Amino acid sequence: MNTDFAEGVLWYAVFLFSTVCHEAAHAWSALRLGDDTASRGGQVSLNPLPHIRREIMGMVVVPILSWLFGGWIMGWASAPYDPEWARKYPRRAALMALAGPAANLALVIGAGLLLRVGVEWHVFEAPYSLKMSRIAVAADPGIFVFLAKLLSIAFSLNLLLCVLNLLPLPPLDGSSLPLLVLPESAARRYFDVMRAPALRIIGMFVVFRFGGMLFPPVLRTFASLLFPGHAY
Repeated sequence: MNTDFAEGVLWYAVFLFSTVCHEAAHAWSALRLGDDTASRGGQVSLNPLPHIRREIMGMVVVPILSWLFGGWIMGWASAPYDPEWARKYPRRAALMALAGPAANLALVIGAGLLLRVGVEWHVFEAPYSLKMSRIAVAADPGIFVFLAKLLSIAFSLNLLLCVLNLLPLPPLDGSSLPLLVLPESAARRYFDVMRAPALRIIGMFVVFRFGGMLFPPVLRTFASLLFPGHAY
């Protein structure tokens, strides 16, 4: 059992905030595009409670247990939408789906900018070796040790959420990408096929089986953009 309580709390706090931002982006974009299903559930909000009430297993129980017994945060969340609205307006549905990864990408950029500013101000520096909780390290002891870890986790976890959710596999958000370019009749047929339970199970299997191999090169690439001249 993992006993690093303080680090677990930090990971969970970042997971909760990042997941809420992701789902709130789905809900907000759906509302703007004509579907108020998630809005009526209170999910156009950064308040975590409406999101937790919808997915208490994925947002509370499984993340905490996965950290305690595996040293890793794993979980999920969802924002409801009207499938008839999505089928009628496939391009709007695609934009709604992509709003979640876009929110995570915005958090990656924000964390990256703060890390880069910290480097320029000589309070952070590039690490010798890269981990999700060590994208940058503090130059001196004190509060910046905590901030370096917080921003590192925010950077890497949101990058993970963004990249994995853009994979073109159901039930991930990236499976909606073809809806942006397909003719409407074909988009509706594609939408119906992507909702098949068997495809969703296969998609989740692929993510859990191969996601661990896919993400490290992406993380190294983005870290190298933060620290030009450092090869990880």
